[in-house]
Amino acid sequence: MNGFNYNNLIKNAKGPEGELLIKIFIKLYKHFGPQHWWPGDSPFEVCVGAILTQNTSWKNVAKAIHNLKQNNSLSPETLHNMAPELLADMIRPAGYFNIKAQRLKNFISVLVEEFDSDLDRLFQAGLDQTRERLLAIKGIGPETADSIILYAGGLPTFVIDAYTKRILSRHNIIENNTTYDELRRLFMDSLPNDTALFNEYHALLVVLGKDFCRKTNPLCKTCPISGM
Repeated sequence: MNGFNYNNLIKNAKGPEGELLIKIFIKLYKHFGPQHWWPGDSPFEVCVGAILTQNTSWKNVAKAIHNLKQNNSLSPETLHNMAPELLADMIRPAGYFNIKAQRLKNFISVLVEEFDSDLDRLFQAGLDQTRERLLAIKGIGPETADSIILYAGGLPTFVIDAYTKRILSRHNIIENNTTYDELRRLFMDSLPNDTALFNEYHALLVVLGKDFCRKTNPLCKTCPISGM
């Protein structure tokens, strides 16, 4: 079962919502297999990727990160001291490069100046305080903050994205006007508090959204969770 005991997951689900969400997870896991998220060679690279992936594809983010690596620039200190114009040019493939360069600068300034470039010091405050600090950084929204916390920090928070909301609303599990925090709480209050589960679940929902629950022309008849 590749690291997940399905019986234990169902047993530890909280209420009928939790049981349904776990059953969905099991179906997706059996269909797609483990996704090995988040791609990145270091926690800092994961943070950079989480900021750059806003409003673009991962393929474009990978090109931008490759540029940083090729120039030996993928470190907090180097990016902190880099001119914004140069950083913007290096991350150009990720789109909105001037805006994203500033967002990276905002995040890295906090990391360098408040936490001595040490991500462990940022995350050691725990989930709630770390999330609050990240959300206070201009340009870091809930999805980016939760991605950093989950995938770079290894803390159990659930990442919500457009795919998640689309999938659950189409299956009549949530209303269309459900907010980010309401949907995040649904997962966190209904599922076992497990970082590995949250990691894999979010990744599986993304692949489901890309391959089946597309914005237009969804493949509902062959969807792995059809009928749930």
